[in-house]
Amino acid sequence: MELNELFYQHYWWFLISLLGALLVFLLFVQGGQTLFSAVAKKPIEKTMLVNSLGRKWEFTFTTLVVFGGAFFASFPLFYSTSFGGAYWLWMAILFSFIIQAVSYEYRSKKGNLLGTKVYDIFLLINGFVGIILLGVAVGTFFTGADFRIDKNNLMDVSMPVISTWQNPSHGLEAIVDWRNLLLGVTVFFLARVQASLYFMNNIDDDTIYIRCRRQVLYNAIPFVILFLTFVTVTLLADGYEFAGESSEIYVRPYKYFFNLVEMPWVAVLFLVGVASVLYAIIRAAFATKWRLGIWFSGIGTVFVVLSLFFLAGYNNTPYYPSATDMQSSLTIYNSSSSLFTLEVMSVVSLLLPFVLGYIFYAWRAMDRAPITELEMESGEHKY
Repeated sequence: MELNELFYQHYWWFLISLLGALLVFLLFVQGGQTLFSAVAKKPIEKTMLVNSLGRKWEFTFTTLVVFGGAFFASFPLFYSTSFGGAYWLWMAILFSFIIQAVSYEYRSKKGNLLGTKVYDIFLLINGFVGIILLGVAVGTFFTGADFRIDKNNLMDVSMPVISTWQNPSHGLEAIVDWRNLLLGVTVFFLARVQASLYFMNNIDDDTIYIRCRRQVLYNAIPFVILFLTFVTVTLLADGYEFAGESSEIYVRPYKYFFNLVEMPWVAVLFLVGVASVLYAIIRAAFATKWRLGIWFSGIGTVFVVLSLFFLAGYNNTPYYPSATDMQSSLTIYNSSSSLFTLEVMSVVSLLLPFVLGYIFYAWRAMDRAPITELEMESGEHKY
């Protein structure tokens, strides 16, 4: 295997990890949708919350689509195996995001078919289902999934299918694995914490600020407990490993713990991220007036999720273990696109900093002035 191919495979796993980390940060939109009834006690307060999130929901949806597209371009065998095999899980996630998009588009329009309350229920469903199921899907990067890979099937004219799913539930079985649910619920409470921090930053209303500060603490307690449990369970679990470029995969006890030890830079990234999130939570929950929590928490979240993706894919670790056939597990080496495709797509990826710069610019433009009650009452608002 050529050195440049190794570079591109590692480079694309970094991009996948970065997109996944940004997606988890942007899930504060979904988390905020589950806080409407807890934070808003009057219609005008709810209007402020909805408009605050309505200006950002497209970022989450777009990042999710780009995340899937990047997987398709760089690691197509994962895309065909997971998206093609665990399709009920992914369809449930996609459906929850579709009804979110429809809700923001039509909930406040006069004469809408279903009525505002129905669209608000759709937003609530997206907040619960979208977050938890995405966490469940990412959890399978550590717990594995029921699939089998046989590249010899390409020679079978009657059924040239490389990957086959071994469970008739086609992804729904991942939901009943408590380890996957543990991650899903952890991400859910994190999203609610970050949504509260975002509202504190984005809305200029003392009543909403006080209620959101309480929500930071209420949701941070279960988040911290669940997060520590997930980290402990993961670091103590057995994992799969392969020797260098060898295709032979074997079980290694405490695999992810040793990954953390053998990649100390990942450990530093993880600890800095955790410290940043905890700082945001503690200061926001107890300071009289502090609006910058979303940025400390957001950056910390990106660092932590990046480190978890690195633990799952680097250091000779199969990032998608097969619970049915160990040797079918997917690595960044055996599931990547051809060298030519990786090279071409890497050129396209150079546009990513410009895209991120535009997002930052658009975000700043929309948030130049905090949302106020007067603004909501004085004009017509889409959301």
